[in-house]
Amino acid sequence: MRSTPPIDLGSPISGVATGEVVPARRTAVTVLIALSICHLLNDVMQSLLVALYPVFKEDYSLTFSQVGLLAFAFQLTASLLQPVVGWYTDRKPRPRFLAFGMGCTLVGLLVLAGSDEYWLLLLASSIIGLGSSIFHPESSRVARAASGGRHGLAQSVFQVGGNAGSALGPLLAAFVVLPRGQGSVAWFSVVALLAMGMLWWVGSWAKGQFTRPAESDGAAQHARLPRKKVISAIAVLIVLIFSKYMYLAALVSFYTFYLIDRFSVPVAQAQVYLFVFLGAMAAGTIIGGPVGDRVGRKAVIWTSILGILPFTLALPYVGLFWTVVLTAIIGAVLASAFPAIIVYAQELVPGRVGVISGLFFGFAFGMGGLAAVILGVVADWKGIVFVYQVCSFLPLLGLVTILLPPDEPRVLG
Repeated sequence: MRSTPPIDLGSPISGVATGEVVPARRTAVTVLIALSICHLLNDVMQSLLVALYPVFKEDYSLTFSQVGLLAFAFQLTASLLQPVVGWYTDRKPRPRFLAFGMGCTLVGLLVLAGSDEYWLLLLASSIIGLGSSIFHPESSRVARAASGGRHGLAQSVFQVGGNAGSALGPLLAAFVVLPRGQGSVAWFSVVALLAMGMLWWVGSWAKGQFTRPAESDGAAQHARLPRKKVISAIAVLIVLIFSKYMYLAALVSFYTFYLIDRFSVPVAQAQVYLFVFLGAMAAGTIIGGPVGDRVGRKAVIWTSILGILPFTLALPYVGLFWTVVLTAIIGAVLASAFPAIIVYAQELVPGRVGVISGLFFGFAFGMGGLAAVILGVVADWKGIVFVYQVCSFLPLLGLVTILLPPDEPRVLG
């Protein structure tokens, strides 16, 4: 059993600025915290778009299908470009490019604030998605480089910032943007500038973490698998991502509408309940990675996907109080899967951290966008409650986890 790696405050390690990530000998805590904060700020700004869907629906007289198309425009640019960015940076690391990605988000916010037509909302959504496509794969690579071998922990710390930012977005929309109007979104450009400065510092640190030799962090336990088994395992993980993000699309994009339609709650109150759900997701994210380090990624994936089935089946038939409680449980348990899935996939294909991160983040974003369009059409056709009834069966797809090759826990202390 290995001893727990000592903790570093983020001093750089020299190396050639091309090739693969070599994790720092010690966990670079300040770098992970900075990445998590930037992920928080990034996703706060992105979640404003989602939180404003009810406002756009009313002000622009949109159908659910048009709301879903807004989500699709954001997710499309975010999803299609992420694997490309990951593939490119695996070969030519560009950690300072993170600041440029945040600059795209800033431009998207300014366009969103000044939009007065639906096509401008679509354009703003696409630009914000572009910023996301640059930020996620490269920052995930840097988080792995700063992990000191504690890959699940590093992914959880990085991702909890994003989930916390997504949770704060509805609150900021309810108490800042809604009372002051769409133009107040421009105020958050200051947040983008702050994040750009932090990411420039992180990029400067990360330049010393890239070197030519293949990944040497001991994470290649799956590398001995035959190519066909690796491909089939990646396919299983993609099915699990499909299940997770199809269901999350119903909650993230349409939860406020569900609460308003079924329980007649005011928009601001619905945003608070959305915050509760997203906050529970943030809590679940920080748990999934470290637990996966200790008990194995596959065990976490089993529990987090299939384990929510009783709660999703009950959700469409309970009152307001239990709706809030059940969605919090669902959010916390389901969110614990993603850090485990990402690290499991990275260990299946050593030396391709960027492209694997881009593939899975990109597919997650794309699946969320496509699901939002599909579910929006279904909501227009059969009603929003029907959407939740159908989606309640999606966690059954967690049964395919049995097809994944076994992994071994890595107890780090």
